[in-house]
Amino acid sequence: MISKIQMTSNGILVTRNGAKINLDPKRGVQNEINFVSHAHLDHLHNQRGQSVLIASKQTSEIAKLRGYVIENYVENYENFTMIDAGHILGAKGLLVDDLFYTGDISIRDRGFMKGAKVPKCKTLITECTFGMPEYVFPSIPDTVKRVNEIISELYGRGKPVILLGYELGKAQILSYLFSHWQPYYHDSVKKVNDLYRSFGIPLNESIGHTEAESMGLLEKKPWLMIAPNLSGRNVFIKHMKSKYDAITIGFSGWAQSSRFSFARGHDYSIPLSDHCDYDELINMIEQCNPEKIYTVHGFVDEFASDLVKRGYDAQPLREGSIDAYL
Repeated sequence: MISKIQMTSNGILVTRNGAKINLDPKRGVQNEINFVSHAHLDHLHNQRGQSVLIASKQTSEIAKLRGYVIENYVENYENFTMIDAGHILGAKGLLVDDLFYTGDISIRDRGFMKGAKVPKCKTLITECTFGMPEYVFPSIPDTVKRVNEIISELYGRGKPVILLGYELGKAQILSYLFSHWQPYYHDSVKKVNDLYRSFGIPLNESIGHTEAESMGLLEKKPWLMIAPNLSGRNVFIKHMKSKYDAITIGFSGWAQSSRFSFARGHDYSIPLSDHCDYDELINMIEQCNPEKIYTVHGFVDEFASDLVKRGYDAQPLREGSIDAYL
């Protein structure tokens, strides 16, 4: 049974039957159980030589593409269950006894990504990146409709369009949702798309921006491109704007805030996230129906406070704090 949960400088540490379990550790620990939820850089560190390393095959392969090593991992381990987190390809939550750790999570279907189906649990450790009521996102059909209208209007003026989203996760959703425009890919996005395709994800093949430019294809306007979430100050974006008069559309959950567009320097900003929005976080918690909730990553104080007002036993999990169950 779970006897202790604490936040350490190395990540979240759970003690179970005397064994130590590290959730998304910054470094793997020998003779302990280590779990890597997914391959975004804020969760990704070299993990090698541990006694037990739990991760998905997709996470290991994406890590390799990004220059990290996750080796000697297992996808199945006794009394541990990985749960699809619906965040990015290979992202998992972890169920241990009656404790569920979400990792980064989304319960919303987005193109080829299906939302997480969360388990019942006694103790929940959840991210709350968008754990404020102001962060409630439009539906995917509404978002696609709005963006298609923007692209159509810009195409009618002969303007190239660049859709900007994180190169791992968001860019693949954009590639899928707007595939009918036959977009080019930024080179970094193309590498990830190719890897997704190797796992059976139905993304169209296309050429990278370097090849497209060298072949003169970008001179034939208008066109659409999927690129990483670069700011308007980035050299690549400045080049695309000055040479091709390209218009940028940035995608992020933070675009729900009016501050986002100004900060990133995008021509348009559209709310779209690989995380739960506020209402989805509440819905996820209602599905889990836990007795105890720990909030990590995001608006931890605000979200925990809201949950307490809703009748839950909730608190932020902070470094140095220890909750003992025995």
